[in-house]
Amino acid sequence: QVRLVESGGGLVQPGGSLRLSCAASGSIFNINAMGWYRQAPGTERELVASIPTGGMTKYADSVKGRFTISRDNAKNTVYLQMNSLKPEDTAVYYCNVIGRVGVLAQLNAYWGQGTQVTVSS
Repeated sequence: QVRLVESGGGLVQPGGSLRLSCAASGSIFNINAMGWYRQAPGTERELVASIPTGGMTKYADSVKGRFTISRDNAKNTVYLQMNSLKPEDTAVYYCNVIGRVGVLAQLNAYWGQGTQVTVSS
């Protein structure tokens, strides 16, 4: 059982900042990558940023230079610092963890419940 607990969403003015946090817990063997997706009403879920273990960070073009993803491996926590927020950033943001629950288990994707980010004047 893997549990992802998200926090940090809310309402912010354009140009403001928010920091999202996601802590993973449970019977996970290891974590290969952590990241954030978002989904606005009527749209498909899209990758915002990811940070694989031992790999390069990846960002959607729309957030490059504004968002920063980071990890605290000791706490199994991933963060998303969001600066210079725009109304088009409004969406439900979902934490994503790619990991393994056992030595013989396949890699799987685990999802948080989502946290609402609303950017509005």
